[in-house]
Amino acid sequence: MTEHVIDRGDGVRLAVVDDPGEGAPIVLAHGLTAARRYVVMGSRRLQRAGHRVVAYDARGHGSSTPPDAPDAYGYAALSADLAAVLDETATERAVLAGVSMGAHTSLALALAQPERVAAIVAITPAFDPVEYADPARLARWDALSDGLRDGGIDAFADAYGVQRIPEQWRETVGRALRQRMAVHERLDAVADALRWVPRSAPFPDLHALEQIECPVVVVGSRDEADPGHPLEIATLYAELLPNGRLVVEDEGSSPLAWQGGRVSKLIAEVAQQAR
Repeated sequence: MTEHVIDRGDGVRLAVVDDPGEGAPIVLAHGLTAARRYVVMGSRRLQRAGHRVVAYDARGHGSSTPPDAPDAYGYAALSADLAAVLDETATERAVLAGVSMGAHTSLALALAQPERVAAIVAITPAFDPVEYADPARLARWDALSDGLRDGGIDAFADAYGVQRIPEQWRETVGRALRQRMAVHERLDAVADALRWVPRSAPFPDLHALEQIECPVVVVGSRDEADPGHPLEIATLYAELLPNGRLVVEDEGSSPLAWQGGRVSKLIAEVAQQAR
């Protein structure tokens, strides 16, 4: 494994790990408030199968430093960071696997630099250009940001509303929230990201997805366990993408996005087909 630190010039130093392999390069991009291990939940299945796997902490997350400006978390910066990761690791073309914020970032890069993207696994996308500027929606994100900044991880979990999640998922979600928040070196930076990422748009409207020609597998989650990533949105993405396909867990099962081994297997299948 090779570790890189990429200086982005605005205070941001991205922490990157690069596992060598002979297979098609795969780059993992995590979601908001997560870190690099939370795309495939720490699974090493891709590496064992011989794939080269690059993973990084987004700006202000995990071991990556925050930008000098607290509002510099827009998707233009996030997709430029992803391009910089490809450059630093000498990866001309890769399969991108991203969760939520990471999915949006991957799709934005495919629009800006399609020649660099062989295929995408877009896990639980949630960006809806109709709803993203809704004041009530932004107020919820601000409450999460304020909770984390003022009261730490427990206050963040309270603001998230763990107690309102159906009982069969409540303990799992609460534990996962606390575990992933504990990996961050700068909680104040994550609080900034919570405020500003939701105010940014990765693309102007969903019809932009019709321009992405590479294969895209969209991993959706059913709303009972993961209401923050509506299945309706994942379904719409898959329908609009010219080479899109939706995959979702069976009724009553835990979300596919939570199952690192199964997600890794899906990514490997996509990488094999994209070669």
